[in-house]
Amino acid sequence: MSTITLRVPDSKHERLKQYAKEQGISLNKLFDELATVALAQFDAKTRFQINASKGNNKRGLELLDKLDKEFEKDR
Repeated sequence: MSTITLRVPDSKHERLKQYAKEQGISLNKLFDELATVALAQFDAKTRFQINASKGNNKRGLELLDKLDKEFEKDR
């Protein structure tokens, strides 16, 4: 386990403490959860970029057109 020192304005620190308290978790747990969300977003973006680089642009646009048509039907 590692330790990170984070400098934030006092007002932000107080708001974060209040938010953690309302969630029923410690400030440490709040930052752990926020880091988990950030890493999940990073991983999803990375997977998307890898898959996009392997994809077929023409087929992708065809699928988007198909989705647009289905969406218009449902309106």
